[in-house]
Amino acid sequence: MKTEDLISLIARDTRQPVNLTFVLSGAVVAGSLVSGLAFFTTLGFRHDIGQAIETVRFGFKFVVTLSLFAAALSLTGPVIRPGTDIGRKRWLLVIAPIFLLAAISLELFVTPSDVWLDKLIGHNALHCLTIIPALSVFPCTFLFLAMRQGAPEKPRLAGALAGLVSVGIAATLYATNCFDDSPLFVATWYPLATLIVVTVGYFAGKRFLKW
Repeated sequence: MKTEDLISLIARDTRQPVNLTFVLSGAVVAGSLVSGLAFFTTLGFRHDIGQAIETVRFGFKFVVTLSLFAAALSLTGPVIRPGTDIGRKRWLLVIAPIFLLAAISLELFVTPSDVWLDKLIGHNALHCLTIIPALSVFPCTFLFLAMRQGAPEKPRLAGALAGLVSVGIAATLYATNCFDDSPLFVATWYPLATLIVVTVGYFAGKRFLKW
């Protein structure tokens, strides 16, 4: 193409630039609403949630899920903008694991060793491994559509981050239904469910976010 033709095409391009922050925010809200609707029409809160919210273990689950959600979300904007490096912000992703490690240490200290395995296995492991990924589908789909409005230089990373954000939403919802509040359970099964979603997002990113 001649330089004059290129300049002419650029001059005729009157499209407004996409506000990626607005698009991503809309995707998170829409995905959360659809995932929440699916959750409340099929599962809903645990029957003793009134008593559960008064316990530290129950509240701790949301410290983990929401810190994961916030950290991953803060990285999604930069990762879909060409030439933007997430830099030190990537270390935000270790906040949730640090919370888990601290809680595990405290749990092992205050709980007799003969019940450690029972608390780790819990009663809802299979539910955790299926419901969290299932609820993650909705926000992840909206996020992928939003991220396609950008130009991720690392589409696999972008897909993995979309998975992390989605897990943060899904796990927060699921935690209100899950009866297993021990940090030993949370630190075992929630990360495994997260790994499933992040792995799918990683490979889907290569397929759907590459430009």
